[in-house]
Amino acid sequence: TEEQRKIYQAFLAQSRNDLVKEVQMNGYSRSQIYILALLTRLRQICCHPALFLRHYEGGSGKLMLLEELLADSFSAGHRVLVFSQFTSMLELIRDGQRANGITPFYIDGQVPADERINQVQRFNQGDGKLFLVSLRAGGTGLNLTGADTVIHFDPWWNPAVEEQATDRAYRIGQENIVQVFKLYTRHSVEEKILALQQKKQNLIDAIIKPDQNLLSKMTLDEVLSLFEP
Repeated sequence: TEEQRKIYQAFLAQSRNDLVKEVQMNGYSRSQIYILALLTRLRQICCHPALFLRHYEGGSGKLMLLEELLADSFSAGHRVLVFSQFTSMLELIRDGQRANGITPFYIDGQVPADERINQVQRFNQGDGKLFLVSLRAGGTGLNLTGADTVIHFDPWWNPAVEEQATDRAYRIGQENIVQVFKLYTRHSVEEKILALQQKKQNLIDAIIKPDQNLLSKMTLDEVLSLFEP
């Protein structure tokens, strides 16, 4: 949305200035956590500024697209998994779907193991049509073959983690063709991360493990490029 874009551009400009000062003061190698925090904030704005602006009321273009995609999927009889890194984003999605009369299943790192198993069994047996899963919680151990559509709401640094999550719907017993959608905000850090992932795919395949991130393999110039308008 227009208001979302204005917030993004303002934070982007401030972040670049802060990044330059941080690197000058502490050096690039000692600034990794700080850089990751700035990039995480930009990614949150791409998802929905309400993730950190409590009184934000300007909406989110990506959430609007997701709601359209879910409505189309449900009308065509599909059953959907939605993954996000941000549990607060999943809660916004859940609230929006409940307002539409849909009660999603929901798993994040705080859901006990027995409750996870119960929800997965119910979903795979045909109960419900939407399952919201945090990317970390959904990386391993879940068999969600009851779904035939997977939506990644926000990109992860390491594509291998996304692939692990997608594989939850490809497990043994899947009888349907599975569609996979990945949502990116145009002209944003998300799009730049996608380009870098593609550029470094061979490096990612050879070096980066699922618990690592792309930032650890980037040069300072490549990091600075993420903060260009």
